[in-house]
Amino acid sequence: MLSNWKFDHIGVAVPEIEGTAAVYKAAGYTQTEPVYDPIQNVHICFLSKEGMPKVELLAPHDSTSPVQQTLDKMGVTPYHTCYEVENIEAAVAELRKMRYIVVRKPEPAIAFDNRRVCFLYNKQVGLIEIVEQ
Repeated sequence: MLSNWKFDHIGVAVPEIEGTAAVYKAAGYTQTEPVYDPIQNVHICFLSKEGMPKVELLAPHDSTSPVQQTLDKMGVTPYHTCYEVENIEAAVAELRKMRYIVVRKPEPAIAFDNRRVCFLYNKQVGLIEIVEQ
């Protein structure tokens, strides 16, 4: 099942979008317009460049954002990888068998046109996000 997953992006925690996005844009990346996701309590944008991995910048909306906790512990950092899956429920079930812990249950995400996303953690892999096709 995991072999059918498609890599989507690397998520990077940042204190604010524009400063970090400017560095990527100087390297030839194209930036999407930032959006606010009230469910995750973050501001999000994507950066892409031909032949390179897509990057998602996530900035906290306020001090209660989960991204703020990441920034407090580690500063600006890549902190999750995301994979696109065909069936999010089946993917979660499979990952739970592999000792992944659901950190955030599947829910719609504005950054993905309200397709559902789910965050899971495994001590050997770290935090991953899965997004339904």
